[in-house]
Amino acid sequence: MRIGFDYGGTKIAGVALDDQGVKLASGRVPTPYNDYDGGVRAIRGLMQQLEVEAGAVSESVGIGVPGSVDRDTGRVTLGNSLWLHGRDLRGDLRVALDRPVAIANDANCFALSEAVDGAGAGAKVVFGAILGTGVGGGVVVDQQLIEGVNAVGGEWGHIPLPSPMDDERPGPLCSCGVPGHVEAWLSGPSLAADHARSQGIEDGPTAPEIIALADAGDAAAANTVARFEDRLGRSLATIINFLDPDVIVLGGGLSNVARFYETVPPRIEAHVFGDKFNTRLVQNVHGDSSGVRGAAWLTPRS
Repeated sequence: MRIGFDYGGTKIAGVALDDQGVKLASGRVPTPYNDYDGGVRAIRGLMQQLEVEAGAVSESVGIGVPGSVDRDTGRVTLGNSLWLHGRDLRGDLRVALDRPVAIANDANCFALSEAVDGAGAGAKVVFGAILGTGVGGGVVVDQQLIEGVNAVGGEWGHIPLPSPMDDERPGPLCSCGVPGHVEAWLSGPSLAADHARSQGIEDGPTAPEIIALADAGDAAAANTVARFEDRLGRSLATIINFLDPDVIVLGGGLSNVARFYETVPPRIEAHVFGDKFNTRLVQNVHGDSSGVRGAAWLTPRS
């Protein structure tokens, strides 16, 4: 049996899976905000609850967290849960749970989940691309995460927007403080901000509202969505040009926009090098459960 946890800013979700990926138990508890030790205790309590419900004991535990995870020390940086920064979460959980613990960025967990038994199952190379409050990603080859020596594998949100047009330079500030990154254009809040700028207003509709307006025939919203689709196409084409994945799986709130799976592939193809474009762009299978399921599939390092 495998147990995984998704350590979010507001909740900690847990799941127990058998070796075929069948869910045996699940649960969630509120995240003890700004309380590192409380978070460790909450995970221990939830693990015990899952094991009782599943009727089995896990051999190891995986945990997905926001931010970058040092693959050698297991320490977390750059995430919005500031109380985790610099702490030896992997080591402290090993002691608290009395078993091996694996830890990874939550976007990597999403990619792993979809590669193992989700939308990318059976593919050799899977790129998971999250379009939500931020823009994240993960690379999985033969069902193994490629985190990289700097622990930033798949972080496409922090590359410059490819082939920027004159009115896209230098671009809005990214969450990391650098202008013009992909995240500054392709997150949900970034789509809303682009629409507001185009209309010369301070507070405009949210990303889901803009999508709905576009579908209803609103010209300004349709133009905003078209700009988003073009930028998404350029950005994903860059991923294909250096990684050439079999499948790109979208996650996050904007992955639920059905039209993207029809409108974006031609925009990707226009920027892909060569005369072939066989990469599939697909929606995730496991939805909000992908992160916690991917954590369960993590393998602790020896």
